[in-house]
Amino acid sequence: MNLIERDQLKQKLDRGDDFRLVMAMDEWAYRAKHIPGSIHIHDRSSAYEQLRVDDEIVVYCTGPDCVGSRIAYAQLEANGFTHVTRFAGGLAEWEAAGYPLEGALVDAPDSPNLAMRR
Repeated sequence: MNLIERDQLKQKLDRGDDFRLVMAMDEWAYRAKHIPGSIHIHDRSSAYEQLRVDDEIVVYCTGPDCVGSRIAYAQLEANGFTHVTRFAGGLAEWEAAGYPLEGALVDAPDSPNLAMRR
């Protein structure tokens, strides 16, 4: 399994590298909190609509013990996707580093209320 570290992923995002960042959790979790630039794949047909087999893809979920990103990784590879990497640290490690997040459960910088961001 190909792995990427938190700081490597942050650098890729900061540089604007051409890759697809996939959150491997349910729709509710995605709407609540995700890494900016992430997409949500809810089933196999949406994967084929949003991804190409030769795309560079990074999958993640909540953290090292979450099986969602492991399953997504395995399914993508089994279906011919050739450049798949897993960010094992997931949301927990990303948030612990103080890196930006988006979603309904992310505090808005100018308000004490929760804000929905897209």
